[in-house]
Amino acid sequence: MNILELFKTFKTQEQAVEHLEKVRWKGVPVCPYCASTKICRHVSGDRAAQRWQCQDCTRAFAVTVGTIFHGTHIPLKNWFMVLALMLNAKKSASAYQIARDLGMRRPTVWSMMHRVRFVMAGDADQSALLHGIVEADETYVGGKPRKGNKRWDGKAKTGRGTSKAAVMGAVERGGRVVAKPAPGGKLKFASLTKFILKTVSREGSLLVTDEFSGYKPLKSMGYQHATINHSVQYADGSIYTNTIESFWALVKRAWYGSHHHYSRKYMHLYIAEACFKYNVRKQRDDFGLALAAMVGA
Repeated sequence: MNILELFKTFKTQEQAVEHLEKVRWKGVPVCPYCASTKICRHVSGDRAAQRWQCQDCTRAFAVTVGTIFHGTHIPLKNWFMVLALMLNAKKSASAYQIARDLGMRRPTVWSMMHRVRFVMAGDADQSALLHGIVEADETYVGGKPRKGNKRWDGKAKTGRGTSKAAVMGAVERGGRVVAKPAPGGKLKFASLTKFILKTVSREGSLLVTDEFSGYKPLKSMGYQHATINHSVQYADGSIYTNTIESFWALVKRAWYGSHHHYSRKYMHLYIAEACFKYNVRKQRDDFGLALAAMVGA
């Protein structure tokens, strides 16, 4: 959904609330405190206040209770616009840019975007294991030395051995991608193996990687494992890692073009955003899917 469609669809707070109720409850309101369906409108009758009353536990609540919108003072329409701008930016959008577009404060937008990313990260954690032909690879995200920067002393490296933060990833060819920063930003054989075991199914899968020695133990763990030697060729029939490398290109374009810096504390959220947008790229209603995840529907 683009911004113009959002303006046409959600002109008032009441329209946004009604849409959120449809997405979360699908016509049957449920108390977020006791899960009762004996619900009625709050005695105030104020739709803009978004209040309902549970007849079992007697608590009053809004559709936003238990979601990332809980307690927010920002109109839901603004939340929807932030979400739409994030989803429509293939190579991501900065909080500064969205703040300018919506006339909001940058810290407010930054906090809203991180809440959205947190939901995106949780949605990925609940997904099934990858199967079929699965490509696995790792990349390194971070800065590069400025010209004449003596601190680097001409010893800056790219790839393995760099001081940049390592990110591990696997993609189901024609399907989903899963990616996470390596613990502590350092790539170790144990963490790489653990990531593959938690991400890729051993049954009905062909794991394709480069010749990095960190992937060698996987064959003894029950994986069908094929490798491609990039120093010789980019592809050998269906044996290639071009798909995961294309995803890494999107991650790095977001870093170079929009964000410029990822702290280790929040880096997993930026990676989760890239994964979510990649995984819903073929869906007609990516906005609806994202909103459903945000309210736990």
